[in-house]
Amino acid sequence: MALVELNARRPHGLNVFADLRVALTNWRETRATRKALSQLTDRELNDIGLNRADVDMMRLPVRG
Repeated sequence: MALVELNARRPHGLNVFADLRVALTNWRETRATRKALSQLTDRELNDIGLNRADVDMMRLPVRG
């Protein structure tokens, strides 16, 4: 019964577990992207218009 009440308050019928799955997926993708970019040299980063600070501040868009 409590689960039905919780879902009734969520927009578009999403539940806490779906939100958690999306958050974990975004975190994993951001982590993998940062790791790949951190392995590039400063010159390679500059070639694609980034620097080390950009990589540290990077956040991928939230998908849901």
